[in-house]
Amino acid sequence: MTTEPEFSAAAIALMRGPVYRDTHEAAWHHVVRLQPQLRDHFEVIGLMVILDEAEGYAYLRSGPVADGEDAPPRLVARHSLSFRVSLLLALLRKKLAEHDATSADARLILTRDQIVETMRVFLPDTSNEARVLDQLDTTIGKVTDLGFLRRVRGHDHTWEVRRILKAFVDGEWLGEFDRRLADYAAELGGDPLEVPS
Repeated sequence: MTTEPEFSAAAIALMRGPVYRDTHEAAWHHVVRLQPQLRDHFEVIGLMVILDEAEGYAYLRSGPVADGEDAPPRLVARHSLSFRVSLLLALLRKKLAEHDATSADARLILTRDQIVETMRVFLPDTSNEARVLDQLDTTIGKVTDLGFLRRVRGHDHTWEVRRILKAFVDGEWLGEFDRRLADYAAELGGDPLEVPS
């Protein structure tokens, strides 16, 4: 039986951002149990509840707009991503795919040094190493703020790659990013860069 406080707790948790099985246990339980009611509730305002029980996350996404209909105002914020943030997301998605193929551990943990080395290959050479590291730290911070990385408690400069990244950085996103990388490389007069999917 659905109780109003449980439904409210689940709905409010989803409106605040992604709900994770491992960090929002009570809200996660309510979202899973009440997903049909939540889907009906949010559909009225043009949102879809996306729930991936295997990966352990749920979030709200804008629903599709039928042909000939005007799109309703956006309720879910869109973020314009810088080149470095987009690059890091693509590289983290690739690392997550490699990790899933080679490890039984569900969690992908990376240190700051590992993230920096992964990105360094794609950045222009410079003599100002401190500035590059500051920029990369800022990029890591932005990706953390977006919810795709989470700091590991008790371990300085260590992050977990959140599995929700797979829902946002899919093949279509990577294809579009590959095209942008090719344009970027052409502007610099170099060979196209590739981020394998």
